[in-house]
Amino acid sequence: MTAPALPRPRGKTSAAEEQPAPLQRAHGGSRLRALDALRLIAALMVALYHYGGRDGDVSRAWGTSPRHEFPTLSNAFAYGCLGVEIFFVISGFVICMSGWGRPLRSFFASRAARLYPAYWAAILLVTVAFALPWVTYKTVSFSDTLVNLTMLQQPVGAQRVLGVCWTLWAELRFYALFALFVVLPGATRRRVVLFCAVWTLATVVTTASHVEFLRVVVMPEYSSYFIGGIGLYLVHRFGNDLLHWGIVAVSFLVGQHYAVAGLWHAPNPHYFSYRSPYVIVAVVALGYAAVAAVALGRLNRMNWRWLTVAGALTYPFYLVHEHLGWVVIGALHRGLGIPSYATLGLTIALMLGLAWLLHRCVERRLTPALRRSLDPGAARR
Repeated sequence: MTAPALPRPRGKTSAAEEQPAPLQRAHGGSRLRALDALRLIAALMVALYHYGGRDGDVSRAWGTSPRHEFPTLSNAFAYGCLGVEIFFVISGFVICMSGWGRPLRSFFASRAARLYPAYWAAILLVTVAFALPWVTYKTVSFSDTLVNLTMLQQPVGAQRVLGVCWTLWAELRFYALFALFVVLPGATRRRVVLFCAVWTLATVVTTASHVEFLRVVVMPEYSSYFIGGIGLYLVHRFGNDLLHWGIVAVSFLVGQHYAVAGLWHAPNPHYFSYRSPYVIVAVVALGYAAVAAVALGRLNRMNWRWLTVAGALTYPFYLVHEHLGWVVIGALHRGLGIPSYATLGLTIALMLGLAWLLHRCVERRLTPALRRSLDPGAARR
């Protein structure tokens, strides 16, 4: 990849910038493999949170609270939930990149084909695993399981088969907003900037108004991270510009507020852990900084092919690691007596292995077929 483009004078935009452009990497044609690495890191953060940074069902797997299994690291693992915010920043970057210049049908087909095959397989695996007689966890009702296949279980009030699927509901709403206001009319720099500005304003208005419909559509708790990722893609595509960095800065300042408001509490022994507001802000800032480094080409040297495989494992790993991880932890730690830290490492390794199988056997076969079915004209374009 070449170096980032030099800044352009503010207020001056070339005609080419304002036209819908074909899908491309702004500074070259190669895959941004550093983003694959960041995705996997974020997924591992979430896994550490689910395995050792919280109480709840995972305590049944360990046989006790993870605080007793990981007395020195459980507090650190508790910050792993912020991997979701980092995911959302990466998603904003990637969706803006992949949706630029695409027809609406192609954008819809690519998103559906990317999300659903591994998701359906994960629903099936968890449902079957929890139905085994020696597994203490129970899956949801048959009716709710069917609703889960649509990925719309949360808004219709059905129980979730996968605990992590609440983030997919946020992703779906982001895709819908981006498709309606950017992909459908055609992506241009001006239109994307306007989209970020309007969504940011809607975020703060929604929070102040307490209108439930607006909260569901605008999702103020998460919107800033998607907006930040979009702003960083503008930096990547069009170069350093004060307007682009302004989008990123405002999104971070608003986003860190929601992160702290959602995760911070005064020290209290009844809570699993205490998260410092300074550390919360620092973790979010590191996530933004890492994606910014990709946007500016600072991580171009991270171009190892194995990172593509790591990135491919991220989504199926994210889907299966929590619930199936509980089963594995119980079998290894309580069943076989394997020490807690070894169990943690083995569980992550086994879930990555399962993710590889899902990628090879499900995604690589079904994703292209589903994409072709939803967008038959793609091969002719």
